[in-house]
Amino acid sequence: MRSKKFPPKATFESVWALIQENARTIKAMQKEIGGISKSNGEVADSYFFNSFSTSMQFAGQEYDNISHNLIRKSKKLNLQGEYDLVLYNCTSIVIMEVKYKAHKDDVEKLMKKVETFKLLFPEYANFTVYLGLAAFHFEENTEEASIEQGVAVIKQKGKNIIINDAHLKAF
Repeated sequence: MRSKKFPPKATFESVWALIQENARTIKAMQKEIGGISKSNGEVADSYFFNSFSTSMQFAGQEYDNISHNLIRKSKKLNLQGEYDLVLYNCTSIVIMEVKYKAHKDDVEKLMKKVETFKLLFPEYANFTVYLGLAAFHFEENTEEASIEQGVAVIKQKGKNIIINDAHLKAF
C-alpha cells in the first residue's frame, strides 16, 4: 500500500498571505462592481436627460428649462439636496429621480425631496411641484407604489419614453 502525500502543513505566514491576497481581490472586485453600477446610473441619467431636453414636456405642460444633477447646499439651513432632473416653467416644477433600476424605497426618498427643495430654493416655494420616477427597470410593486403616491412613472419603450401620469398630483 502506498502512502499518500499530503500538502505540507500551512503556516501562520502562508495563511496570512492568502487572507491578504483574498482581501485585495475582494477590494478590486468591489471597485469594479461600483464602477459598473455608477456607469449604469450615468447611462440612465443621460438617456432621460436627453429625452426631456428634446421634448421639454411633462404631464401635458411645456417647460422652459431643465437642470441635470442639480445640487444646492445651504450652510445657514445645514441642508443639502441633489436632484437628478428638474424641469421649470413659470408656475410649476418637476423633480425627477432617475434610476437604472428603481426600488420601492426610491419612491419614499423622492417624496422627501419636495420639502428639502422648497427650503433650498425659496424662489420656487409657491410653484406647483410634480414628481417623477424614471428608470429602465422597476422592481416589483415599485410602479404601484409610485402611482399610489401620485408620482409619475417614466420608462423607456424602444426609442421613446412612456410617462404614466394619469394619477399625478401636485405637491
